[in-house]
Order: sequence, then structure tokens, then C-alpha cells
Amino acid sequence: MIEIKINNVNFLVKKNISILEACKYVGITIPRFCYHETLSVAGNCRMCLVEVENNPKPISSCTRPIENNMAIFVDTPLVKKARENVIETLLLNHPLDCPICDQGGECDLQDQTKVFGSDSSRFFFNKRGVEDKNCGPLIKTIMTRCIHCTRCVRFGTEIAGVDFLGTLNRGTSTEIGSYTTKTFSSEISGNVIDLCPVGALTSKPYAFKARPWELKVNETIDLTDSSGSNLYVNFKETEIMRILPKNNTEINQTLISDKARFSYDAIKNHRLQKIFVKSQTASKLFELSNWPALLKKLDFLLFSKLNQKVLFLIDEELDLESLTLLKTLQNSFPNNINIKLHQKSLLTSNNAFLSWTNNKFNELKKESKYCFLLSSNVRLESAILNAKLRNKVVSQTFNVFSLGHNFHSSFPLKFVNINLDKILKIFEAKSSLSSLLVKKEFPLIIFGTSFKKRFQGTFNFLAFFKTIIPSAIILDVTKSANSTIAPFFNFKASSTNDFEATDIIFALNLEDNISLRKNLFGLGKKIVWFNTHGSSISKQSSVLIPVLTSFEIENKYMNLEQRPQKTLKSLNGIGDARDLKKILKALYSKKLNLKKSSQSLNFLNEMIEHPNKFKTLANTLTKQTLLNSNYLKMKNVVMNYPLKSSLEDFYLSNLFTKNSKVMAQCSQGVRKTFNNFFID
Repeated sequence: MIEIKINNVNFLVKKNISILEACKYVGITIPRFCYHETLSVAGNCRMCLVEVENNPKPISSCTRPIENNMAIFVDTPLVKKARENVIETLLLNHPLDCPICDQGGECDLQDQTKVFGSDSSRFFFNKRGVEDKNCGPLIKTIMTRCIHCTRCVRFGTEIAGVDFLGTLNRGTSTEIGSYTTKTFSSEISGNVIDLCPVGALTSKPYAFKARPWELKVNETIDLTDSSGSNLYVNFKETEIMRILPKNNTEINQTLISDKARFSYDAIKNHRLQKIFVKSQTASKLFELSNWPALLKKLDFLLFSKLNQKVLFLIDEELDLESLTLLKTLQNSFPNNINIKLHQKSLLTSNNAFLSWTNNKFNELKKESKYCFLLSSNVRLESAILNAKLRNKVVSQTFNVFSLGHNFHSSFPLKFVNINLDKILKIFEAKSSLSSLLVKKEFPLIIFGTSFKKRFQGTFNFLAFFKTIIPSAIILDVTKSANSTIAPFFNFKASSTNDFEATDIIFALNLEDNISLRKNLFGLGKKIVWFNTHGSSISKQSSVLIPVLTSFEIENKYMNLEQRPQKTLKSLNGIGDARDLKKILKALYSKKLNLKKSSQSLNFLNEMIEHPNKFKTLANTLTKQTLLNSNYLKMKNVVMNYPLKSSLEDFYLSNLFTKNSKVMAQCSQGVRKTFNNFFID
């Protein structure tokens, strides 16, 4: 700590920080445009000028480091006049279009002009104009408003890893633009909207829809991937206007992916709003008037016959409480209710505790120098985790090895295209590359979804790698927000026999795909389809029931780092849509033992809140299971094909994003520009 003076008041501050940061830590706000905490220092806006003792001229506080016994003055007449001149210079060519600017009401230039600017202007020449740039379907540009703070340029180069924007020309002809005629192809490109201090870069889907003082704010989390980014939902009356990031230093900092920011329009596209039941005579769906009539009909379907077989078909995207309730149903009615996962889901586990590794990216130590990506295109599967990895690679000596097919990464990494059998030999110390892994401490190992598909629940690879390398940080990257906690329920994958041996099929929030259609159609079974959006399967179901989305209900989820979070209700449900949990409880309310459900939920809550209690148990079970596992049998059925990420389209990854028109436009733009050659 060193001692400095700010406005003749003594303060103790940390070493090796700038004057602006020192003032911020002691509670003194210095205006700025180009400076941002997550970006490098540019020092080109000159708005943060301060006066330092024995210096003849004002200096920029963001570029000048503090010194011991330094005397700083932040509100002298000289400083105030300098800031007034900077504001006047910035407004020389800035258009007077605040009434039609989407940044109006939350614009830094507006706020600082009101506080530090003059009440008159000496400019009488014609203002210059700048051509707008095409950044794609997400970012709207009006470059005449640009004040050349270069925040967007530094974001693309330092965080996104895409050199899309840059500074063109010099002097009064300076402008921000792209060097080539292409769009901003980054999974986190929408964050430049938050970084821009003026209205040069704004949200294209949000354009001319609302003003910030008209919006209500609520908190929620991102369910489009397993990162669980924290979000602010801005809504007006019954419609979501936009989604902004909530600062969380442990999970997503100030970043969110483009899916989380722009896919909210799916909440009103192709939504199921009414209850439909198929007529037995005409084989057509007709609308049912109310919920009591539906519950009466479902009660007749479920309990009219003795030993009625009911198959609940689910996937790993269900919330924690729904999974707990379904497990209680299965335990309460073991002869009548069969709960199975869709065959592409991977919730099964030999033992639930073996997946509880309790690893977090922030636990990586400085000694950690290596990362292994096992069949994971982390850029598509988890854009926020990819940004964290890039930051570590760029700022430190951190080597990333991708064991799988080549993909276009946003940071330097080494590709080793080998099959799964050779990868296991590396971790078994049977390969020449094993010494690289064993000698290094605290490696980071990231698994992709396609890696787990090779096992199909026959072997717990998390426990396997954790036993071999106890110091490793292991992250299981999936596209589901709740896949970490899901193995504790130990649901089995569905098979053809399950469909044939059932009378009624309850499909809960499943995504319509070819494999599901093959299993459901042609069997002559009654299908009760619970979903948020319509599809081809819904048209051929016996009963069609609308349910609520994550923006309309409060649910609990757990991200890839095993951090428990929950969504909050922002909107009311559309039409007759109801909470899935309440529907299931209403069906079995008379015969269901809710105490078992609450006991299971309390156990999971205790495990979530106190994970250290279960580490010893997990380690013990790991050793026992590895000794008695089917590992040798599993090695014989492991495919020899090279590993490849299962997610090909970042924008269309789950049921919700596939019903977003904005995400469809982004996906179409990516396919148009795609080729088999990586051209930088």
C-alpha cells in the first residue's frame, strides 16, 4: 500500500494501479469514455483528465500509474475546463438525434454532457457523416454517432478473438469499420452493444421498441447452455424487450452469449396456447374448454384400467424439482410408471456421487499450464467458458490441446486428432504422451457431449479421470442447464421394448427430431405431449398440453460448475399454459406421497449447499466402482472413429432457440459464409 493525496485528502491505495482506478477504489468518480475494466487501456478519449502536482498540463488518469506521495486534483477549474473542451470536441460531429436514438436515457455521452459540458456551442460548420456498417442481424450501426473510443475494437481483438472492427483513416476522417465485407462472426458479438458508450452500436431486434425508463427489470439465468450466465430481463407489460448481462465475477463476469441475449423472441413464436384433445371418431384435434375437463380426461386415461402402463419420456433439460417429482412417482408406482430418457440423453450413471466432482474454473491455480479438450468444440458448446479460456491463454502461459477433429478456434490451440482408445491409453500411462499429463499439476480437462455418447452410461469417465489425476479440474460441457445434477436420479435410457410395453406415453418438453418420431409413430399408442412450442409430433398426439417457459416460472437448475441457481418469473403464462410440476402433482395428488418428494429435494438441497460433506463418500465410491466396473468390457465396444463435437450450429442448439426467428437468421448467415477452408 502507498499513500497518495486526492483533493488534499490522504488515502492508502494499492500499488501498480492507475490514478483512475485509485480514485474509483476510494469512491471518487472520474468521467471516462474509452476506459473499461475488462479491456486494455487506450487513453484516447481524454475525458479522464486530472491535475497532478508539479505537472504543467492535465494528464489522463487511466494511463498514469500512481506514485508514493502523489498529489492529485480532480475538480480544479483547469480540469473542469479541460473536460468541457473534450465534450465540446466530441459533439462537433455528433448528430442531434437523441429523440430517435435507442441509447437515449442510458447514454454516457448524454449524462456526461449534462454534468461536465457547456451550455452553448461554438461550432458553425456542417457536420460530417459516416457510412453505416453491416454487422449482421444482431447489431445495428449508426456510425455517425461514433466517438472513436475503440471499445468495440479492443473487445473483438482481446476477448472475442475476432479482428472484425478497426480504426480506418486518420485525423478528421477517422472512423470505425471492418477491413473486409463480412459480418461480426462471434458467439459473444452482442456484448459490444453494452460496451458502446453512445448509440453507434445498438441492438437491432430492440430498435425503436421501448425506452429504458418504461421497462421493468427482473433477474434470471441462461438456459441455452450449461454455463448458467446471469441475466437481467427487461420487459414491458406482457412482452420481453431485451436481455442484458448481470455482472457475476464467478460465472460470466459481464459477458453473455448471443443465444442468451437475442433468443427471447422464441417465447411468442409457435407457442402452444390451448389444450387440444384428439377426437376418436374424426381423428382430429379439437380445443378443450378448461383445465378441469382435461384433468378429468387424463384421470380416466390413467386409472380407468387396472395396471395401466405409463411411460414418462424425458430429457436432461427438465428442472431440478420436476426430476425430483418424477423420481418420486417412479418409486411410488413401480409397477405402473416407467420413466425413461430419450435415447440421445445421457443422464445415466453407475453411481450418482461419482459425477459430483465439485470443480470450478476459478479454482485453476497459477501452476496450471495445460488444458485438454476431449471431443469438445468449446467455442460452440459454451461461449462464456471459451472466453475465459481465451483470456487465460492470451494473458498467461497456458497450452490447450484439443483431442478431436479440427475446428475454428478463437485462440491458439494444438489439435491432436486421435480416437478414443488412444486417448484412454494416454490417461492410463500407456502412451508416450502420458508423461506430459502426469508431470504437470492441476490440468484442466473439458469433456464434450459427443465424448459421453461413446459410453452410453456404461462407464463413469469423470470418476476415472479424477482418480488418475486427483488435482485435475474437470468440466463437463453440455448444452443442457441441468445435466450436472441429473445423474443423481439414475434414470435409464429408453429402448424399443419400453415403447411396446406401455399403454400411454407422456412426453415432457422433448425436442422434435427424427429419432423421436420413429419411436412414437406407428405404435398405435396414446401420446400426451407436454411442450412449450408446436411441432409435427404435437399435431399427431392424442392430448396436447401447453406448459410454461423459463421466463414464466421459477425453477432451479445447476450449471456445469455445480453452482445452484434459479430462474425468476418475469411474465405471465400465455393462454392455458401451466407449470409442468403442478400438472403432474394434480394428476397424482390423491395417490402420491409428497413427503418422499420433499425428502429427496431436501437431500439434494443439502448436497448442493454443503458439497464438502459428500467428497469423502464420492472418493470411496469411486475406488469401489472402478474396481468392479465394466471398464474392460467397455474398451471392447469403444468406437475407433475420431472424436468430433456433436454441436454443429451454435444458434440452433435446443428447443427454445430453434423457435427464435433471430437465431434462424444468424444460423442462415453462418451457413452462407461457411466453407471447408479457414481463411483469416
